[in-house]
This record gives sequence, C-alpha cells and structure tokens, in this order.
Amino acid sequence: MAVDPQHTDVERFMREDPGGPVVILNLVRFKEGGRASYEAYASAVMPFIQKVGAQPLYAGDGSTALVADPGQTWDAVLLVRYPSRAAFLQMVADPEYQHIAHLRTEALQEAVLQATTPWATSPEP
Repeated sequence: MAVDPQHTDVERFMREDPGGPVVILNLVRFKEGGRASYEAYASAVMPFIQKVGAQPLYAGDGSTALVADPGQTWDAVLLVRYPSRAAFLQMVADPEYQHIAHLRTEALQEAVLQATTPWATSPEP
C-alpha cells in the first residue's frame, strides 16, 4: 500500500503544476497502534509547515462513510494549504524534516496525498 511519494510521483506533481497555491488532501489509514506515532508527527511537522508559509485548514477523524466502496474509509482527513507546490517540496526536502518523516511512515498503513486545484467559483480562504 502506498504511504510515501516516489520520485516519479514528485516529478508528475511538479510537471502538472498550474502555479499558485495548492491545497493538499491527506487521507490516512493507521497501522495497528500507529495513531500515537502520527500524532507525534503532526505535532513535530507544524514548525516546518509554518516555515514554508503553509497552513492547516482542517484535520479530523474519519467517520461514517455515506458513499464508499468497501475499503475506502479513512482514519483521518487533513487539508493543508501551501503557497505553492514548490513550497511543499521545500518542506519535505528540509534535512530537519527528514529527521521526523519516519514518524509518519511508521504510523501509516496507507495514505493518499492529492493536490487540488480550486474551481473558479471557489471562495478564497
């Protein structure tokens, strides 16, 4: 199951960059006992998020799925707004960030990191 982006994922992420801010959808499924490690990661990552000018917009536990195929429920959902895709890559490439990234990897069974592009009618945050 996918947890961390691969080199080809990062290349596509930048190649398809429309420019401007990006909100990244994070869907996560914890390994057995992984919530504590993810909570440690979530706390430790905040300075790195702020350092690149990003901001968390939402973080919450997954709940009742109204419409989903089996296996499509998630333990947690997070939305983080970055000033650009380059800012996201700057954060994850930071050597100090690399020291805490293992907390996320160790916590997760599966994840989705999906860049989003706002609709023209979308309100500005």
